[in-house]
Amino acid sequence: MTEEKRKRNISEVNSLAYDDFIAIFGNVVEHCALCAAVVWGDRPFRNYGEMQSKFNEFIEQLPLSGKSGVLRLYPDLAGKLAQSNSLTSESTREHASAGLDKMTEEEREKMSKLNTKYREKFGFPFVICARENKKEAILFGLERRLNNSVEVEANTGTNEVKKICNLRLKDLVDEHSVAKL
Repeated sequence: MTEEKRKRNISEVNSLAYDDFIAIFGNVVEHCALCAAVVWGDRPFRNYGEMQSKFNEFIEQLPLSGKSGVLRLYPDLAGKLAQSNSLTSESTREHASAGLDKMTEEEREKMSKLNTKYREKFGFPFVICARENKKEAILFGLERRLNNSVEVEANTGTNEVKKICNLRLKDLVDEHSVAKL
């Protein structure tokens, strides 16, 4: 595990300089260093749960336009970025855990068509926590969620962003550590 990706205890997290905090946590919400920048200002955290809550609060408190903006930061599942190996390292691992890197041509075609319909309807990509799903469930969810309103889908999508964020945080922080304040 690289220095940047090793698990830290919460006291180490609290002692990180701003630039180091952003370098480590700037992608727990895909391409959204702003989220990490805001959360850095909430230090010191008593424990992992408090830190996790601060990330979730940032996402939750966004207006609909902000939630849509955060969703637009995510790539299409099994889309062009995945096919050209241009995903972030986190997204690459998450896609692989769901089996999206092993789709048949038929599944890839169906996913592409549904992604296009979804993006045209909502203005942002379909977001689901790939680590908690497999490709079949993702395809089913994508098809089903096309029936939602923009507001419902923005909220559903940002709930999925929080799941992704929480799992990424667990990869970086010892969730059982308690700060020595």
